[in-house]
This record gives sequence, C-alpha cells and structure tokens, in this order.
Amino acid sequence: MRKFLTAEWRDLVMANYEVEPRLLEDLTPNGTELDLNEGKCFVSLVAFKFVNTKVLGFPVPFHTDFLEVNLRFYVLRKTPDEDRRGVVFVKEIVPRSAITFVARTLYGEPYETWKMALTEDSGLLSYSWSDQSVKNRLSVRVGENQGVPENGSHGEFIIEHYWGYTARGSSRTDEYKVEHPKWELFELDSSEIAVDFGATYGDRFNFLNEASPYSVIMAKGSEIAVYKGERISG
Repeated sequence: MRKFLTAEWRDLVMANYEVEPRLLEDLTPNGTELDLNEGKCFVSLVAFKFVNTKVLGFPVPFHTDFLEVNLRFYVLRKTPDEDRRGVVFVKEIVPRSAITFVARTLYGEPYETWKMALTEDSGLLSYSWSDQSVKNRLSVRVGENQGVPENGSHGEFIIEHYWGYTARGSSRTDEYKVEHPKWELFELDSSEIAVDFGATYGDRFNFLNEASPYSVIMAKGSEIAVYKGERISG
C-alpha cells in the first residue's frame, strides 16, 4: 500500500456531540455501519493544523502548512480479518483552493475553501473559519497533559480511528488507511463554540447550534501518513 500524503497533524481540538443514529444513516457509506461508543452515536467538529505536508514525498510550494476544520462521524467496516474503525466526513474546510481541488478529484472528499485563521496566545487556541455569510469559531484554553487515554475510554474512541470511508455515488465506497501513533490528550480549562452548524454543514445539523457538546478534547497530534485509497464496493 503506497503512501499518498504525509504530514503532521497538530493541536487537534475536537468538540463531540451525541446524536440520534438515524441522523447519519443516509450518509453512511455502503459496506460500513455506524460505530457507537457505549451505545452512543457521535459527530465531531475537529479543528487542527497541517504541518510539513508532502504529496507522494514532495512538498507542494505554499501548501505545506495550513488549517483544516471538519465535521465527521464514526463507522465500522467488518472484514474477514479485522474490524476496521473509521471516519466519514460531512464536510472538510481548508483555506487553499488547490487543496480542495486535489482532495475532491483524487479522493472524492467533501472539501470546501473558506477563509481561516488561528490565534495562539498563552495556552489559548482559537480556530476561525468564515465565508461571505457565516463566521465560526472554536476556542479552547489548554491545561495539563493527560497522556495517552486509557483503552476503552471515550477519549480513545474519538481519536483512535485509522480508516477513512467516502461514498462516491449511491453504491460505491472508497477506503483509505491513516497511520499515526497514539496521541496524548490535554486537559482543557475552558472552551467556546460559536458555530452556525446549519449554515455550514446543512439543515440537518442546525439543532447543534443550541446543543452542548458531550465532550471537548484536545490532542497533541503527531506525524501521520495517508495511504492511497481503493474501491471496496460499487
């Protein structure tokens, strides 16, 4: 399996919301099923930094360091050899149109290009993303290092998914592998979420505007590798 992309994912802030499984049923790719954590179904708003990005081993000028914010949920694909725990993206937002073009063309991923910024100051991390009509912000104040989460914990469930699944039409599903070591988590002294979920991610998510997250966590991150995808159905 060939590495398509390598990078570092750093300072990942994840706001996790419990939702009804039926909300995601029609978004779940063929060949996968929703992956629940102690019977609970989650969507996660994730903001982080891409650093030292390379495609097929080569850096792309002016596109090595950038931000991403995505809304994702969790699925499971059962194979004869293993249960593969993965993620599906509702939408991925980046600040560079070339990144959007490549991700949509090669992976069929739902990328969009918005204006983005990150403020960092004395433990404060504040990600913002906006277009002409919507302004969103996800901010946290970072506390002590908690280390790698315990096996079976909620924190482990959120960060330990190593496959990506993309629906490309009514029956086709593509699968790709993501590789990284286990991440350390940090305590958060405070968090603020000012996001118009409906305007950004579709009307079905509008109710999250008034919802409180089940959890907000931050991972230190690491070097990562994304492998070339392949079709698994359709």
